[in-house]
Amino acid sequence: RLQAGSYAVSAAVRESGRAFVTAPDDSAAYARAHAASNVALANLGFTEGTALYVACEASPCLTPGAAVVSEAEVRVPLPLVPTFARGVIPLEVPLRAQGVSRVDRFRSAP
Repeated sequence: RLQAGSYAVSAAVRESGRAFVTAPDDSAAYARAHAASNVALANLGFTEGTALYVACEASPCLTPGAAVVSEAEVRVPLPLVPTFARGVIPLEVPLRAQGVSRVDRFRSAP
Protein backbone atom coordinates (compact mmCIF):
# COMPACT_ATOMS: atom_id res chain seq x y z
CA ARG A 1 0.00 0.00 0.00
CA LEU A 2 2.87 2.40 0.61
CA GLN A 3 4.05 2.11 -2.97
CA ALA A 4 0.50 2.64 -4.23
CA GLY A 5 0.20 5.67 -1.94
CA SER A 6 3.43 7.14 -3.24
CA TYR A 7 2.30 6.73 -6.81
CA ALA A 8 -1.17 8.08 -5.96
CA VAL A 9 0.07 11.37 -4.45
CA SER A 10 2.52 11.82 -7.32
CA ALA A 11 -0.24 11.30 -9.90
CA ALA A 12 -2.65 13.53 -7.95
CA VAL A 13 -0.17 16.41 -7.92
CA ARG A 14 0.67 16.05 -11.61
CA GLU A 15 -2.94 15.78 -12.78
CA SER A 16 -4.29 18.50 -10.47
CA GLY A 17 -1.62 20.91 -11.71
CA ARG A 18 -2.42 20.15 -15.33
CA ALA A 19 -6.15 20.55 -14.75
CA PHE A 20 -5.62 23.82 -12.89
CA VAL A 21 -3.45 25.59 -15.45
CA THR A 22 -5.70 24.63 -18.38
CA ALA A 23 -8.92 25.88 -16.75
CA PRO A 24 -10.81 28.80 -18.28
CA ASP A 25 -10.88 30.81 -15.02
CA ASP A 26 -9.78 30.70 -11.37
CA SER A 27 -13.04 29.36 -9.92
CA ALA A 28 -13.15 26.51 -12.41
CA ALA A 29 -9.44 25.86 -11.88
CA TYR A 30 -9.85 24.90 -8.21
CA ALA A 31 -12.81 22.62 -8.96
CA ARG A 32 -10.94 20.94 -11.82
CA ALA A 33 -7.80 20.48 -9.72
CA HIS A 34 -9.72 18.80 -6.90
CA ALA A 35 -11.65 16.59 -9.31
CA ALA A 36 -8.45 15.48 -11.07
CA SER A 37 -6.76 14.80 -7.75
CA ASN A 38 -9.72 12.77 -6.47
CA VAL A 39 -9.78 10.65 -9.64
CA ALA A 40 -6.02 9.96 -9.45
CA LEU A 41 -6.23 9.01 -5.77
CA ALA A 42 -9.39 6.92 -6.13
CA ASN A 43 -7.86 5.08 -9.07
CA LEU A 44 -5.43 3.51 -6.61
CA GLY A 45 -8.00 3.00 -3.86
CA PHE A 46 -7.47 6.12 -1.74
CA THR A 47 -10.76 7.84 -1.01
CA GLU A 48 -10.28 8.71 2.66
CA GLY A 49 -7.48 10.51 4.46
CA THR A 50 -6.55 12.57 1.42
CA ALA A 51 -5.97 16.29 0.92
CA LEU A 52 -5.00 18.67 -1.86
CA TYR A 53 -3.55 22.16 -1.42
CA VAL A 54 -3.08 24.61 -4.27
CA ALA A 55 -1.13 27.88 -4.02
CA CYS A 56 -0.67 30.49 -6.70
CA GLU A 57 2.35 32.67 -7.38
CA ALA A 58 0.29 35.45 -8.95
CA SER A 59 -3.13 37.00 -8.59
CA PRO A 60 -5.19 36.08 -10.48
CA CYS A 61 -3.84 32.55 -10.46
CA LEU A 62 -4.07 32.05 -14.20
CA THR A 63 -1.78 34.94 -15.08
CA PRO A 64 0.32 33.91 -18.10
CA GLY A 65 3.65 32.44 -17.00
CA ALA A 66 2.66 32.18 -13.33
CA ALA A 67 3.53 29.15 -11.22
CA VAL A 68 0.90 27.07 -9.46
CA VAL A 69 2.08 24.82 -6.63
CA SER A 70 0.05 21.69 -5.86
CA GLU A 71 0.58 19.49 -2.82
CA ALA A 72 -1.26 16.23 -2.24
CA GLU A 73 -1.33 14.13 0.89
CA VAL A 74 -2.62 10.68 1.70
CA ARG A 75 -2.44 8.72 4.93
CA VAL A 76 -1.73 5.04 4.42
CA PRO A 77 -2.60 2.63 7.24
CA LEU A 78 0.18 0.16 7.99
CA PRO A 79 -0.77 -3.37 6.93
CA LEU A 80 -1.30 -6.26 9.33
CA VAL A 81 -2.02 -4.00 12.29
CA PRO A 82 -5.24 -4.89 14.11
CA THR A 83 -8.03 -2.33 13.95
CA PHE A 84 -8.31 -2.04 17.75
CA ALA A 85 -4.67 -0.87 17.96
CA ARG A 86 -5.25 1.89 15.41
CA GLY A 87 -7.66 3.60 17.79
CA VAL A 88 -4.99 3.83 20.48
CA ILE A 89 -1.83 4.47 18.50
CA PRO A 90 -1.76 6.26 15.13
CA LEU A 91 -0.43 3.57 12.85
CA GLU A 92 -0.41 5.22 9.48
CA VAL A 93 2.18 6.80 7.25
CA PRO A 94 1.54 10.24 5.80
CA LEU A 95 2.75 10.56 2.21
CA ARG A 96 3.10 13.93 0.48
CA ALA A 97 4.08 15.09 -2.96
CA GLN A 98 4.51 18.60 -4.30
CA GLY A 99 4.67 19.85 -7.86
CA VAL A 100 4.81 23.10 -9.78
CA SER A 101 2.84 23.75 -12.96
CA ARG A 102 3.18 26.83 -15.10
CA VAL A 103 0.35 28.67 -16.79
CA ASP A 104 1.07 28.88 -20.52
CA ARG A 105 2.86 32.17 -21.11
CA PHE A 106 1.01 32.63 -24.40
CA ARG A 107 -2.38 32.24 -22.75
CA SER A 108 -4.58 35.32 -22.85
CA ALA A 109 -4.73 37.06 -19.48
CA PRO A 110 -7.88 36.37 -17.42
